[in-house]
Amino acid sequence: MIRPLPPEQPHREVDQLLSHYAESHRNHTNERIHLVCIPLILLSLIGLLWAASAWLAIAFVAASLAYYARLSIPFLLAMTPVSAIALSLAWALGEHVLTASALVFVLAWIGQFIGHKIEGKKPSFFEDVRYLWVGPLFCLSIAFQALGLRW
Repeated sequence: MIRPLPPEQPHREVDQLLSHYAESHRNHTNERIHLVCIPLILLSLIGLLWAASAWLAIAFVAASLAYYARLSIPFLLAMTPVSAIALSLAWALGEHVLTASALVFVLAWIGQFIGHKIEGKKPSFFEDVRYLWVGPLFCLSIAFQALGLRW
């Protein structure tokens, strides 16, 4: 039997994912670390993919944007220019894209794990890989809330 969600729980998938993600990101230090490290991981991941193949990076971005479109049009509209900037930065780094992206990727993940050590909870993506795509939306949700925008 399928039970309806209690009224205090969100009904849309994006709200459910963000709510669950937020459960392991309540400590303000961990949250601040994530607000810096998640965008850096996204940028560096796109850079690493670009180093392997520009088409691979573009395909990853396209697939990510398709997933975001399914979750929330406002998040899609916000992630589209972010993704374009990330692809542009990867292109602009030229022959340095692999080295710079690898360094940023490793350092940002170290930061993430330090944040989770402080929080005392494991990263959400250990449960479900989708949370690797929810992380950027978590950052955006904080920005949206600060601006009074709804996703």
